Amino acid sequence: MRTTMISLTSLTISAARDGLKKKSFSSRELTEAYLDAMSKARILNAYIVETPEQARAMADASDARLAKGEAGALEGIPLGIKDLFATKGVHTQAASHILDGFKPTYESTVTSNLWRDGAVMLGKLNMDEFAMGSSNETSYYGNVINPWRRRNSNAALVPGGSSGGSATAVAAHICAGATATDTGGSIRQPAAFTVTVGIKPTYGRCSRWGVVAFASSLDQAGPIARDVRDAAILLKSMASVDPKDTTSVDQPVPDYEAVIGKPIKGLRVGIPKEYRVDGTPVEIDALWDKGARWLKEQGAEIIEISLPHTKYTLPAYYIVAPAEASSNLARYDGVRYGLRVPGDDIVSMYENTRAAGFGREVQRRVMIGTYVLSAGYYDAYYVRAQKVRTLIKQDFDRAWSKVDVVLTPATPSPAFAPGEITDPVQMYLNDVFTVTVNMAGLPGISVPGGLSERGLPMGLQLIGKPFDEKTLFQVGYAIEEAAGKFEAPKWW
Repeated sequence: MRTTMISLTSLTISAARDGLKKKSFSSRELTEAYLDAMSKARILNAYIVETPEQARAMADASDARLAKGEAGALEGIPLGIKDLFATKGVHTQAASHILDGFKPTYESTVTSNLWRDGAVMLGKLNMDEFAMGSSNETSYYGNVINPWRRRNSNAALVPGGSSGGSATAVAAHICAGATATDTGGSIRQPAAFTVTVGIKPTYGRCSRWGVVAFASSLDQAGPIARDVRDAAILLKSMASVDPKDTTSVDQPVPDYEAVIGKPIKGLRVGIPKEYRVDGTPVEIDALWDKGARWLKEQGAEIIEISLPHTKYTLPAYYIVAPAEASSNLARYDGVRYGLRVPGDDIVSMYENTRAAGFGREVQRRVMIGTYVLSAGYYDAYYVRAQKVRTLIKQDFDRAWSKVDVVLTPATPSPAFAPGEITDPVQMYLNDVFTVTVNMAGLPGISVPGGLSERGLPMGLQLIGKPFDEKTLFQVGYAIEEAAGKFEAPKWW
């Protein structure tokens, strides 16, 4: 008896992969099940563009390869693609008005790797404009809605950002997995808000070629998936060295899935005392303590460590990231592609186009970046922030002599309601536990740890040594097994 259409979308990537190999169902059937689920979940606004015909064609090609015994690592698996990744001939606008109508003539390296391994594209996922946001409220295409609700409430909640569309789509079972990007927490924070698993790999592990740039020294692609095993499967395909990206690193990409279930006995887990932040909800600290206890019960050694420059990370990040953004976004001027708003001369055309094309948050960060890079303030702000960045990395370098992995909360609170946080600085504080990882170029993973008193997801973050994503998957799986599974209530 064939698996029903409804249950097909409940399968993890690993389960769907096994079912396809056993011919329990076809990729076309799996894809149709997801397309049907997507049509019923549009209230979540997770997709900006759906690509059903392309998905069906890719699924049919996968079925042909499966029939010949030529299946790739992701053969026939339907994925959602964050709108930051260039997809040939398909809408790629970073959720911004200024890139209206842009359809690239090329494919990003990350998505090329996924298609090489047989994955199927369902569509382009919503996000904060140019990846600037922590709630998915800055998209030109409207807010993404978190599939989770507070207990005894129907009020909408944000899914986190900037990869909110990716996290919502995975949590709502309207894709099997999704690509995402992380500049200061944009994979890990939405994963924590939606009971999904998100990993930001080491800087240089995945190519940035064909990914719309926010802050070039901080941006890194990674997956959001339903569990740790699926995240491992996706990262194995996404990661590669790339001659088109000189910041990608020529390091072997391990078989991450092979470490899933490997015992963690003897591993040293660091607990940084500086992450005990004033004002953090009691339930977040309690979850952190519970995570440490789970790992200790499985044989890990818990060690308190110090990362003394942590308190300077957030202000340094919000100098470095806007500075790089102001430079990267200078190319959007209405001359070559996207939106053009006419003016009396070329300068007024630039001004009109950028004023109309960029949203308020993007404008705010471009202005901050322009300010800190200006002649009178470059040394006082940007150069000093880069020095702080070096000190942050050195803190971690010293810690690695004592521990194998660091455990922290993923976010300072569970998901909040749209419009609940209006102060930009308060919004930026959502990144307080995640930005250190980007500033130091390290890998970090968010794994579901439990539910808050009001029934909302909370995540635990693991930070690893450079290019040691394997240990993150190994320890992340141990947390996942201890925490158990959680499913978003189906209300849409």
